[in-house]
Amino acid sequence: MASVKQIQVTFDCAEPERVARFWCEVLGYVVPPPPEGFATWDAFDRTLPPEHQGSAFACIDPSGVGPRLFFQRVPEGKLVKNRLHVDVRVATGLVGEDRLAALDAECARLVALGAVRVRLLSADGVNESCLVMQDIEGNEFCLD
Repeated sequence: MASVKQIQVTFDCAEPERVARFWCEVLGYVVPPPPEGFATWDAFDRTLPPEHQGSAFACIDPSGVGPRLFFQRVPEGKLVKNRLHVDVRVATGLVGEDRLAALDAECARLVALGAVRVRLLSADGVNESCLVMQDIEGNEFCLD
């Protein structure tokens, strides 16, 4: 049985580069280098048929630890809640007021980037508090 070596997380979206650059800011990811023979991604993109130009973008963890994120343009808009979401771990190991302060600080940073705060899920004795948010195209994620 083969073992999985890497995963990629793919986002369906309307504006791949815009959403990718948002997630670069959220996670400290970077845009990978363009394919060999191209100085920029724009130069590569211009070689594609018009219907494929701007249809995809990616970002990577510069440390090589986190998964590659891939963003692909789809014709339909987001209609329902995500069945899978990203947890951005900003308060690991913190509890109570310290945890809430860390969540609120990161929330403020992300709201300034265009994210939307949806609701606080308060600690319930089993799970610690987390913040449900949406990215710039409405995809849900949690600050955990």
